[in-house]
Amino acid sequence: MSKQHQELKHIEKLIEIGIALSAEHDNPRLLEMILIGAKELTNADGGTLYSVIDDEAVKMEIIRTDSLDYAMGGTTGKAIPFPPIPLYDNGEPNEHNVVTAAVLNDCTVNIPDAYSAQGYDFSGTREFDNNTGYRSTSFLTVPMKNHEGDIIGVLQLLNAQDETSGEVIPFSPEAQRLCEALASQAAIAITNKRLINDLKGLFESMIQLIADAIDEKSPYTGGHCRRVPVITMMLADAAHKVAEGPLKDFRMNTDQRYELEIAAWLHDCGKITTPEYVVDKSTKLETIYDRIHLVDSRYEILRRDAEIAMLNRRIEALEKGRAFDVRKEREILHDTQRQLEAERHFLHQCNKGSEFMSEADRARVEAVAQRSYVNMRGEVTPLLDDTEVDNLNIVKGTLTDDERQVINNHIVATIKMLESLPFPKHLKNVPEFAGGHHERMDGLGYPRGLRGDQMSVQARMMAIADIFEALTAKDRPYKQGKKLSDTLRILAFMKEDGHIDPDLFTIFIKEKVYQAYADRYLDPDQIDNVDEERLLAGSAGLATH
Repeated sequence: MSKQHQELKHIEKLIEIGIALSAEHDNPRLLEMILIGAKELTNADGGTLYSVIDDEAVKMEIIRTDSLDYAMGGTTGKAIPFPPIPLYDNGEPNEHNVVTAAVLNDCTVNIPDAYSAQGYDFSGTREFDNNTGYRSTSFLTVPMKNHEGDIIGVLQLLNAQDETSGEVIPFSPEAQRLCEALASQAAIAITNKRLINDLKGLFESMIQLIADAIDEKSPYTGGHCRRVPVITMMLADAAHKVAEGPLKDFRMNTDQRYELEIAAWLHDCGKITTPEYVVDKSTKLETIYDRIHLVDSRYEILRRDAEIAMLNRRIEALEKGRAFDVRKEREILHDTQRQLEAERHFLHQCNKGSEFMSEADRARVEAVAQRSYVNMRGEVTPLLDDTEVDNLNIVKGTLTDDERQVINNHIVATIKMLESLPFPKHLKNVPEFAGGHHERMDGLGYPRGLRGDQMSVQARMMAIADIFEALTAKDRPYKQGKKLSDTLRILAFMKEDGHIDPDLFTIFIKEKVYQAYADRYLDPDQIDNVDEERLLAGSAGLATH
């Protein structure tokens, strides 16, 4: 083979390796590819790729020696037992090791024969040779520098071989130039990979920071943004595995799983715009403070007024010489105060909120509101004003219709925020996935009123995850976390009502996604027996539940 033809072959190989490096995303395979490519370019029998750790040491990442069938690190699954080599020894540069010397001096070191080399300590190499019968001869050690001039690794090759005879020879100047060119390409590939990973890590940390900020914003929904992604991905993995039914063809690759997980983390990001007084409204009369305490003070006024009225009647009777039945008057006073205390206690119970408030209780609130008291200005004032009556008569939960609309607006804010972000191609569906978790299969959800066939499977998964987490959560303002059987029965009714996807609900039950989550996140007293057959039987099964 002519020299010109050989040089052309090497250049083509270098280009081929460079293209392959730019396409490789897995870091161990990338490093392995760099070392193997360098060995092929220079016809070296062995080599080692090192990484530089915090400008303090070099660490072996990949080791290969073909004639010994010796391979460690990378994709081999064999850990490299050798410790990192320090760049400095007691503060002094470690110039005796050829690898650290190449890093410290930012230069290529080409050694024809290690056994006759001066200035370097090859005692470890000699020991290796004695143990294996190998003869380490020629070494080529090339530092790898990134675009900022920082040395991020070292490529060391061992025992160049003559292509014809196979005899071990020194690394030629041409081999050195080829290796240096490859080292430059490799450094760029490694740096790009690190940069992508760093940006990905920063992106994920920012997302989790937003989720944590939303959870921290309210003591009553803490952990919701962290738990919904867990349930979502459990359900997604279960759906991915099913081999029959309407979702048997649903599959997700690595990028699609990542896209869904990011969407799940961001599903409530719009809550960052929701006022705390609404998010944290743990009782019906709470805004900045709980106005039930004002109601308490009004009842105290009524109790005292009743006692003062009795005392005034007694004084008047004494002044006019009339009889005054103390025992009877005290009984009347005690009856009045007991009635007032019963009403006050009733209002406290109403104020807590519940899953449902009866018509009778709402009528009683209206009746209590007819009472009046004399305020500090001497004015006769209704015991409860219209706003307090409206709040105390909230049928479900602690929010008025207006406040619930403020809460519901978080999903509109979520969609606007996410649609304004320049997501890369592999994350382009995040706004749709995250923005659809309050839609319903029957089109009666919000904010867009989408039907099931207008929603992605992923958005429908998140709807189930969001509801399941909310029902089982132990930190909501007006309720305790529900038991597993009650939660799943509610979900089953929601399936029958056209709220959630029936096919995903079936997978959620049959693949025991609910159980896997419960075992990790629910209190033991929430985990009870679940009748899967009745849950999946439809209306008939629920009716007999």
